[in-house]
Amino acid sequence: MEKREKHFVLVHGACHGAWCWYKVSTLLRSAGHKVTVLDMAASGKHPKQVHEVQSLTDYLEPLIEFMASLPAEERVILVGHSIGGLSISVAMEKFPEKVSVAAFCTAVMPNPDLGLTTFTEEYNRSVDSYMDSTYTFDDGPNKQPTSILFGPNFMASKFYQLSPPEDLTLAELLVRPFPMSSSVTIFDEVTTLTKERYGSVSKAYIVCDQDNIFEEDLQRWMIEKYPIDEVMVIPGSDHMAMFSKPKELCCCLQEIADKYA
Repeated sequence: MEKREKHFVLVHGACHGAWCWYKVSTLLRSAGHKVTVLDMAASGKHPKQVHEVQSLTDYLEPLIEFMASLPAEERVILVGHSIGGLSISVAMEKFPEKVSVAAFCTAVMPNPDLGLTTFTEEYNRSVDSYMDSTYTFDDGPNKQPTSILFGPNFMASKFYQLSPPEDLTLAELLVRPFPMSSSVTIFDEVTTLTKERYGSVSKAYIVCDQDNIFEEDLQRWMIEKYPIDEVMVIPGSDHMAMFSKPKELCCCLQEIADKYA
């Protein structure tokens, strides 16, 4: 029996863009599925500049507009990578009826009871330095960084250590600053997640066991904090599973779709 076409929506993490899904989106389309890859504001090819992104609403506008534009009867598979897990969580809260299942790929997976402080404390235990990354600071009295651009050495050791070197080169050419003010706002917004809406959507978590930025212990900690429907593991995958293990990631996503969508 011919398998039914599924619609995957792929959401990138900090400093990255839709471009980072080029391998996985090609594999999914070759398998007969519909795929939408989105650039969040000031990411990838999106025309906004980082200083124009002042809020969560600004940063997530492409995703929220897309979800709102879907026909009433259409349901999609949301896939969030890294901090993209926060992005898809907000979309799940706003449009639970349009999401058949959400897949968190070594991603931040919030829940209605997990606050910013608790997650940040856990995360900071595994990330002690951003190495050669570049910060932009505002001119306000607090002199807080308003954006961060991941450096080549930081990405090589924390993100891409098992990925093909040409994909690291691609990232060095295409990464853009991530608005840190909006990342804080994303966390603030996540505190409004509800069990009635966000909690009603099926969830799967894809663990990457060689991740140097979201280490496996942190991934498992998030999974233990909130009941989800499916946990899968990609052995030998760094943080950028879409580069280091694209075929395995594609298989996981299709398996999740077959089971829940």
